[in-house]
Amino acid sequence: MQIVIIGSGNVAYHMAKAFSLKDIPLVQIFGRNENELKKIAEELNLPYSTEHLKDADLYLICVSDHSVEDVSKIITKKNSLVAHTSGSLPKEILSGEYRKASFYPLQTFSKSKNLEYQKIPFFIETENKEDQKLLSDLASVVSKNVMESTHEKRKYIHLTAVFACNFMNHLFSRAKEISDSQEIPFDYFLPLIDETVQKIYEIEPKMAQTGPAVRNDVRILQLHEQLLKDESLEIYKTMNHSIQKMYEL
Repeated sequence: MQIVIIGSGNVAYHMAKAFSLKDIPLVQIFGRNENELKKIAEELNLPYSTEHLKDADLYLICVSDHSVEDVSKIITKKNSLVAHTSGSLPKEILSGEYRKASFYPLQTFSKSKNLEYQKIPFFIETENKEDQKLLSDLASVVSKNVMESTHEKRKYIHLTAVFACNFMNHLFSRAKEISDSQEIPFDYFLPLIDETVQKIYEIEPKMAQTGPAVRNDVRILQLHEQLLKDESLEIYKTMNHSIQKMYEL
C-alpha cells in the first residue's frame, strides 16, 4: 500500500516515525513548511515535497482541525482512501471524490518527546468494512490498542482527553507560575504529580481525591484565596466549587 502523510507538525512527525519504526513504507511526506518537512525527512530518511503530491492508496492528513477541509481538496485521486487524524471532526469534512475515514490517535504529541506507540489507542471510522479492516490492520502494526469508533463517540473521546490532558497541563503551568514566583524549584512537585497519576491506575479518580476542598477546610481555602489573584484565583475558586459539588459538601 502506497502511503502519503500530509503535514509537518507534531502528529505528522509521530505518525511518520511510528510507521518508519515498523517498516511501513511511506512514499512521501507532504506539506507547506519546508523547514519542518526537511527535518522530518532527514531524520526518518523519507522523500518530501511542498509542491507535488504523489499518487497514493492512502493519504493521512495530519494537520490542524481548521485546515483539514482545505487540505483535503488537494487530493484528486478518486480511488484513494483519505483519513484525517482529528479527534473532533467528522470524516465527511473531507472534500473530495474518494473514500473517507478517520484515523485518530489518542495521545498528546510533541516532537521533542519520545512515545511508546504500541500503547497509543487508535480509533478508526470508515465508510465500509473493507476500509475499516485495512486501517485497523495498519494501526495494529503500530499499536496494541485499536478500536472502531463513530464520530459521535469520538467527540466524547476527544472531550475527555481535553479534560484529562490539556486542562491538566494548563494547571501544571499555573502551578509552576506560583512556585516560580516564590523561587521554589518546580522539580520538587514532580514526585507529587507522578503519585497523583499513578494512583488512578489503582483507585477510581473520584475515590483518590484529597485536599482542602474535599475536606471542606474553609480556613485553608480562604488562606489560599488571599495568596492568589486574577486568573489563578478564579481557577482556584472554580475547581474547589466543582470538587465540593461532586462530593455534595
